[in-house]
This record gives sequence, structure tokens and C-alpha cells, in this order.
Amino acid sequence: NPILNQMDPCSFVRIILGNLTVRFPATSPSSSSSEPSVSGINPSTPNCYCKIRFKNFPRQIASVPVMFRTESESETRSSGNISTVAACFSLSKAQIQVALKKPNWSVLSIETYSRVGDGVSGASCGLASGSEKLLGRFEVSIDLKSAETKTCLAHNGWVALRRSQRGGKSGSDPELHVTVRVEPDPRFVFQFDGEPECSPQVFQVQGNTKQAVFTCKFGARSSNSGDRNQLGSSSMRSEKEQPSKERKGWSVTVHDLSGSPVAMASMVTPFVPSPGSNRVNRSSPGAWLILRPDGCTWKPWGRLEAWRESGYSSDALGYRFELFQDGIATAVSTSSSVGLKNGGSFVIDVTGGNTTAASTPTTSPQGSWDLGSGSSAGRGFVMSASVEGVGKRSKPEVEVGVTHVTCTEDAAAHVALAAAVDLSLDACRLFSQKLRKELRQQSQLGVVALGIRPTLYLHVQLMNDRNNF
Repeated sequence: NPILNQMDPCSFVRIILGNLTVRFPATSPSSSSSEPSVSGINPSTPNCYCKIRFKNFPRQIASVPVMFRTESESETRSSGNISTVAACFSLSKAQIQVALKKPNWSVLSIETYSRVGDGVSGASCGLASGSEKLLGRFEVSIDLKSAETKTCLAHNGWVALRRSQRGGKSGSDPELHVTVRVEPDPRFVFQFDGEPECSPQVFQVQGNTKQAVFTCKFGARSSNSGDRNQLGSSSMRSEKEQPSKERKGWSVTVHDLSGSPVAMASMVTPFVPSPGSNRVNRSSPGAWLILRPDGCTWKPWGRLEAWRESGYSSDALGYRFELFQDGIATAVSTSSSVGLKNGGSFVIDVTGGNTTAASTPTTSPQGSWDLGSGSSAGRGFVMSASVEGVGKRSKPEVEVGVTHVTCTEDAAAHVALAAAVDLSLDACRLFSQKLRKELRQQSQLGVVALGIRPTLYLHVQLMNDRNNF
């Protein structure tokens, strides 16, 4: 197993921030019938939020629950769940080395704001228009060097949010509770040396060292190949004479260096335009199955759905991924989007049993997690895959957490998923646009008779591909 035995994983460090809560003093010790209003805060609708910054990373914004306490109370009353992950930052070895040379690059900054008003117009994590008030700023230095080898708490507890440099009466300032944990997060890194549709090699990367570990074989079955084979006709109409109204039959088979197939991504639901348009819509997405070999057949590992959705500023590739266990889709799923123009990252990040996916997120992942404890298998980062924008040369880079790779097939399945995500950008291109020739080629996949159900054909074809090696 070259992945596990011949090369070490790459060093990554993960900074996790959570358990955020803002605590305000009560205006009166006797206010028991209703919660007080402090600094414009409406207790029934918490409208505090934090802007979380770490050098050279996109700012992350998280809403924060509010707590109130009177002088006569030893316990606090909470208006929200305080055990949540608010932000995550992942640093590669190169980023760690740069930060170690510049101490100010290892500082995590948390600015806490309240929305002044009735708690309605400004209750969207500080992103809506209106008046905001800075309650205070908290900064903590991160020991990135130690975090490469051991988990450590950079901070855990309450800190006063001073309204002014002079301060005030003790206990009159609001407080912020925050936990910051820093932990090693080693990952295997793989890189395609070309576009998935060009049948590239895939290298494992460790620093400046690359080692070939997989090869990919792309195939594209014509949307009307069944008709031609049934009629025995060798004539073909040009693309201009018969424009394609569906994209189907694409597949990427991942092989190890011995030539054995170890994973596959197969398009099982065609990508077709919605009626009256040239785009694949969310209501009828195309879909891929990610498969792993199981003896002399293939076993579903995951399912990816993709579509094109139009946002306020630009189009994006929307997707939904489900993981299979024993052939059944589990509750573990991800959904998000990647910009079609500039690309981004497909990310699966499991935190406390919840899964989030995002493309360079501007909002923070949400998930219950006891931040005071260490990581365990099945939690935390799972994988990420880089995605270039439409029309740009794509060489996907795939990162997979070491706890999710126990054999070659584990790594290959994530590589196949990355290929499917990348190809979905082309599959979701407007049908008025022409695809590159590799995506229109006719692969020799054998004769397909009319009348055979697609699911049966897929099973037969996968069996044939498996037996050919």
C-alpha cells in the first residue's frame, strides 16, 4: 500500500474556535419576570455576533447567543445553545512556516458586536444594514509549532469586553466566553497532473516530493450510441445538425499502479436542461455514483448531485453529497456551492456528527462539539478538493484526513469524488455552449441494446470493466 507505507502524510494544523457566548450584567437584581435590555440587546432575539480574523484567511462571521446575570444569581440564564463551533482555520506546513517567521501572523482576533435596535432588522450575523456597536476585541496568540505534534488549548473561559480604555465599575462590562483549540490535522495530499477528462495520473504530494499513485481513465458514452448500435448505422450527424440536449455516460475509473481499478465515478443521472432553458436546475440535478470494488463487483460509496444555480452576483455550481453505508445513503450529507467563474473548494468537514461543506466560506460552520476534549476518529476534517473556474485549466488538488484513509481504496474513492465534482462544472455548462472534444468523444464501452434499464446497464458495464483487469 504505497499511500500508507511509502510516504508520510503532510503536516496541517487546525484552529477551532467555539463555545461563544456574550454575557451581560442585569440592570436590576430583581428583574426576574423578564430579561433586561442592555446596550440595545433584545433578550428574546439575540443579535450579537463576532467577526473572527486570522492573518491571510477570509474573515468568518458567527452569531453569538446572549446570557444575562443578576447580582443575586450564581447561575446564568442563556438565550441560546453555547456549545457550538463558530470558526475553523486550517494551515498547511508552508503556511505554518511563514506564520512562525512573523509573530503577528499567529494572532487570532475576535471582534464582538451588538446590533442596536429591536433585534429584528439586524439579526443576520451583522450582515444586514443598520447600526452596529463594537463591544470589544479579544486577541490570542496561537502556538503553531507545538500544535504540529500535540493538541493544546490557546484559551478557554470568560474575558471582559471593555467599552473604553478607562474601563468602568467591576462587573459592568459585558463578557465573552470563548474556547480556542489548536490541534494537529495531518492529511494525505493528492494532485491530478491534468484535467480529469484527459485521463491524467494522480500524484501523492509530500512537500516538494511527488509520487505517482493512481491513473485515471475517462470515458464518455454517446447519448445516442444505443440508437446507432441498434440500427446498425455508422453514419453520424454533426453537432450543429443535432445539438446535444443531455450529457450522460461520463465516467472516471481510478486505477492503482498495478492497473487494478480501485474506485470509479460514474454519471448515473443525465445532466439535462430544464424545460425552456439552457441550464441544469436544482429541481432536476444530474448525479454521479462513487463506487469501490467489492470482490468481482462494485459497491456504492457515495452519491453526488450537481446543478447550476444563479446567485445574486454570479452563477454557481450547487451540489449535494451523500455517503453510503452498506448500500444505503446515511444521514451524513453535505450541500453547498462553488463559483463557476472563480472556482473554490469542495469541502467535507464533520464536526461533532454534523457535516458542513463550503467553498471558501464567509460564514462559519455550525455543529455541536465539546471543544474541551480532543479529536476522535470520524470527527473533524474529512476532505477538500480544489475546483477551478469554467474555462480554466484544472488540476484538482485533493486533501484527505489521515483518519479517513485505511487502505488504497479509501484514498481512491475521495480522488474519484474530486474528479466528479470537477467534471460537474462542465456538465452544468449552458447547453448553448460547446464542450471540449474530450467530453464529446465516443468511448468503446460495448453494445448497448435498447430497452435495457439504465440501472441494469450500469451494473453490467461495471462488471465488464472490473473483469477486464
